[in-house]
Amino acid sequence: MLDKILGALLVFIGVAVIVREWLGSEIGALAAACGLVAFLAVATPFTSWSRKAFVAIGLVLAGLTVALRDDWPAVFGEAAAQGAFIATFFIALASLRTPASASPAIERCGQYLASQPPGKRYMALTIGGHLFALILNYGSITLLGGLTEAIAGKEKNEEIREIRNRRMLLAVQRGLCASLCWSPLAFATAITTSVVAGSSWGGTAPYAILFALVFLVTGWALDTLFKPTLSAPPPARQTPIGSMRDLAPLLTLLVLLFAGVGILEYLTGLRIIAVVMLFVPVISIGWIASESGSAAETLRRLKRLSLVELPSYRSELVLLVMAGIIGTLGAALIQPLTVGHALDLSGVPVWLVLVAPVWIIPLLGQLGMNPILSVSMLAPLLPAPDALGLSPNLFVAAVTAGWALAGATSPFTATTLLVGRLGHVSALKVGLVWNRAFTLWVGAAVSLILVGFAGLS
Repeated sequence: MLDKILGALLVFIGVAVIVREWLGSEIGALAAACGLVAFLAVATPFTSWSRKAFVAIGLVLAGLTVALRDDWPAVFGEAAAQGAFIATFFIALASLRTPASASPAIERCGQYLASQPPGKRYMALTIGGHLFALILNYGSITLLGGLTEAIAGKEKNEEIREIRNRRMLLAVQRGLCASLCWSPLAFATAITTSVVAGSSWGGTAPYAILFALVFLVTGWALDTLFKPTLSAPPPARQTPIGSMRDLAPLLTLLVLLFAGVGILEYLTGLRIIAVVMLFVPVISIGWIASESGSAAETLRRLKRLSLVELPSYRSELVLLVMAGIIGTLGAALIQPLTVGHALDLSGVPVWLVLVAPVWIIPLLGQLGMNPILSVSMLAPLLPAPDALGLSPNLFVAAVTAGWALAGATSPFTATTLLVGRLGHVSALKVGLVWNRAFTLWVGAAVSLILVGFAGLS
């Protein structure tokens, strides 16, 4: 019964948010806010203490907002809109993850990538992790990471097995983090473009894709240049499982997704996140229908998706939604209460404003601050990038690069936790030991590129 209630509430929130985004309906906004409050009230008692703590913090901030802000109803509306948007975006991506993770064709694609010979394996897995992340998000680590662990586990030499597992897991993780720089299906892009005035995904993409390439190439270069020395001769190479043809389903799906999203964005003029929230579930429903074979089976699977699988993410949803709400309320309270203006950065060099997010967001991640929270809280405090002589799209790219580095280093993010579990080490070791050199090199390279762009602006 709990799952059915939560599932129904999530579907209700999703429909209300889509109505608000596509039709500009205030009724949709109000319905989404009411549904979100109901979801949090029902779900929170059944989550861990850390999630309950986030809700408690949100309630405290809500009380302070009422006490200190005369416009608290508007602030509450903004916070509820942010939380409902995060919930809808999450369930849209989760709806695609369900048929993809269960698809035999997608699994064959993953096996082909994970079974490549040592000289090609890192690049195959980091590109594969990047592409899989576009449709599976963190599920790409679960799928590819599980396959790499199984393949590495067949190696009898313990030293080789541990080294191989570590290198393969890092390739997948870094590929996923690179996707956070630019993917319209990632929270990093969706949330940052929604809080930075004047930005758009289309304008951000050229810069962000460049930074994603920095992630991919730097990871491959470090893996190639600093290979561990083995105490025994390496084992004989084995033939990869499958062939290049196994990549076709993944590539076809990606072309369909991005072409559809791009065309709809151009035709409708809506924000990319509004298009994603509707188009991705439509693709998911079509995929489920094509594999079901009958209307009755399609309805059964959709019912299971809505009332069983989506509610299973309640813990993650409470955390992400509250991160967005806390960030919005915190920003409203932190703003100078006497004058109500954004921070004065007129005396700060432009290049420093650009470079700061690349390092501040990962640093806050070490303190347990989710990037959703830190970006939602800090971005509204800043003046509009145009007022500083900055391109809003370039600033968004800097923020998403910092977000991606936080994903690689923070011991509190899903990527490091998953990689640590599959690699049989702590998330802290994954973030600060395994990815230390990678983070420093990528951060330095992205910073230099941003300084160059700042000089041209």
